Amino acid sequence: MGTQDLLTALEPVFDVLAGLDLSRPDEARERLAAAFPPDGEVVRRLRALVQAGVAEGWLCDREAGGARFSRVAKPGEATRGFSVDAVELSGPGVWHRHTAGEVNLCFALDPEAAFDGFAEGWVVFGEGSDHVPTVSGGRMLLLYFLPGGRIDWKR
Repeated sequence: MGTQDLLTALEPVFDVLAGLDLSRPDEARERLAAAFPPDGEVVRRLRALVQAGVAEGWLCDREAGGARFSRVAKPGEATRGFSVDAVELSGPGVWHRHTAGEVNLCFALDPEAAFDGFAEGWVVFGEGSDHVPTVSGGRMLLLYFLPGGRIDWKR
């Protein structure tokens, strides 16, 4: 298994991402949850690939500030213009602003884990929003998708 297997499994997700209006994050989250529920086949396959990637060392192979992370793909035609990154997080991450929005697919590694107060599943942040991404109650693996790879790390 490797990055290409993960990108292939993400193809139906990219198709939906391309049609989302991230200025309406609640609607975008609802649409993703309906298309790809946490207990559905696509998300179960993605969970298995992400967990295998971490275990095999081809995903989340860098570490800083208590977070393990890696780039999966730069924005391009195959990703419908989204960058894809992975992070394993427990506690707070690094502040950033979502200049064009951010979509997260969260996998709880511990039963009580939550990402910014959200349980496992889809979390969407609108254009111009900002936060210190925080996992409470344990650890989570996250795939996050940025339109055009746009993000602002400067305060």
